[in-house]
Amino acid sequence: MILSANWYAGLLGTRLAFFVAGFGLAAWAPLVPLAKQRLAVDDRMLGHLLLCLGTGSVIAMVLTSVSSARYGSKPIILAGGLGLAIMLPCLAIADTPVRLGATLFAFGGSLGSIDVAMNIHAIELERATGRPLMSGFHAHYSIGEFTGSAAATSFLSLQLGPSFSTLVCSALMTIAIVSAWPGLLATGSGQKDPLFILPHRSVLLIAVLAAITFLVEGAILDWSALLLVERDLVAEAHGGVGCMLFSIAMAVGRLSGDAVVARIGDRATLMLGTLPIVTGFLAVMAAPFALIGMAGFLLIGLGISNVVPVLCRCAGKQKVMPVGLAIAVITTGGYAGILVGPAGVGLVAYIFGLPLAFGMLGALMCIVTLSARIIMTDHR
Repeated sequence: MILSANWYAGLLGTRLAFFVAGFGLAAWAPLVPLAKQRLAVDDRMLGHLLLCLGTGSVIAMVLTSVSSARYGSKPIILAGGLGLAIMLPCLAIADTPVRLGATLFAFGGSLGSIDVAMNIHAIELERATGRPLMSGFHAHYSIGEFTGSAAATSFLSLQLGPSFSTLVCSALMTIAIVSAWPGLLATGSGQKDPLFILPHRSVLLIAVLAAITFLVEGAILDWSALLLVERDLVAEAHGGVGCMLFSIAMAVGRLSGDAVVARIGDRATLMLGTLPIVTGFLAVMAAPFALIGMAGFLLIGLGISNVVPVLCRCAGKQKVMPVGLAIAVITTGGYAGILVGPAGVGLVAYIFGLPLAFGMLGALMCIVTLSARIIMTDHR
């Protein structure tokens, strides 16, 4: 069992790790329209470039699932967080598609590493303390998303320029991840689990649903600013507001997520998210003015908020394969959604327009929430 002092230190360190991951990813979102304009590319090419982020993430996750089992999650969390801090300013100055693609690949690799490692660390902490903590940790990811999007958008609105804005964000991430380091638990050296086994079908099912969820979340982060700007709902410098509101709603939903699940259960928590998700996407697609579109992003964030924490909790409860490897499979599956999501949205937007692409995202997300009964039956 973990001693009290170690528990509190581990709790703070894990929260900071989730915060840094969300902050780094969301700080990139307001830069997407600027990158498109700087490179003079269309939606299809932009989708291909964003595919590099997902590719880097998935490759890093496969490697992290093996490394965490052997060496523990602590060093990988530090390396991933510092990698995000280093790569973010590089995204603001990449001046050719090749350079941007390479930088996004490295940025995605850092994101994938910290994402797998911090979720494994969270499950270890949950099991050691016997307390439900997962929704709270993911709330700090959403708080990081809100803070990162708000910081980058505010700096850009003040005409401080993308280079200065990202350097400040990078400094904040560095401070946070270095502060997290002492409290993270050292694990992995005595672990007896195999480094790799074939995933069980029930874990694969959760991974597929995670892939859809991450596809939707990633597409909102990557494309929401462009949707708002191209529909003339907001000025270019304010494009990150939709992502910011989405992240606020995610954080609010997750902060109360553990208490809600304890009261009504995982299945009901997922199914209750369907109505705000549908309403939110309809509002975003048909918004005649900015206020309706912003309300739509709030509703989507609220409805989707506890889907990933519930899926991770299912991975922690299942008994058919080692928990650490199950988390790696599910998180890798989730980022497979990011792998195909940006390019898929870009292709649909190129052919049918960005609003219809967002309608596709809403339909996919409803499939996840309405699959709650199957998840709860098969994860045991």
